[in-house]
Amino acid sequence: MRVIAGKYRSRPLRSLPGMDLRPTADRLRETLFNILTAGNPAALEGSVWLDLYAGTGAVGIEALSRGAARVFFVESSSKAAHLIRQNLESLSIDSGFQVLNQEVGRSIPALEALEISPHYVFLDPPYRMEEQYVKSLASLAASPLLNAQTMVVAEHHRKFDPGETPGSLRRYRKLVQGDAALSFFRRF
Repeated sequence: MRVIAGKYRSRPLRSLPGMDLRPTADRLRETLFNILTAGNPAALEGSVWLDLYAGTGAVGIEALSRGAARVFFVESSSKAAHLIRQNLESLSIDSGFQVLNQEVGRSIPALEALEISPHYVFLDPPYRMEEQYVKSLASLAASPLLNAQTMVVAEHHRKFDPGETPGSLRRYRKLVQGDAALSFFRRF
């Protein structure tokens, strides 16, 4: 696993063996960021991200590499949260991020209290935890964190559908690549 592009291009990222981590594959991550930048490499400059169920931190680190101003990594596993910090340290990233070692449901009120307005929210619970997609998308849909421009992207198994309209969110695009899928949502 590696950083695909930007400031930290080709630098390796570590994972934890035997844990319930399924890092977003390099190819899928590259596809995601190609969609987000749509031929404009500077499209992510100054953006704010929430990387929910962050795992290794690969998606949020990719965002930082491509110019994001701030990434909030949310991870409930202490070992994975420590791994995110190690991956950031190995790239000498010492600012522009916050690691919240807590469950996503508890982190949303904490993030609301910070009065941030993310441009992108990426969520990627373990595929077997389908109920977490429903709960997380519903919490985000009801949250003042999101505005009409916030893009929410859920990575999920291609055979699972998180829904077309969770709360005030509407899916406007779905991309399938191998066993994985990306669903793109905006508030309507």
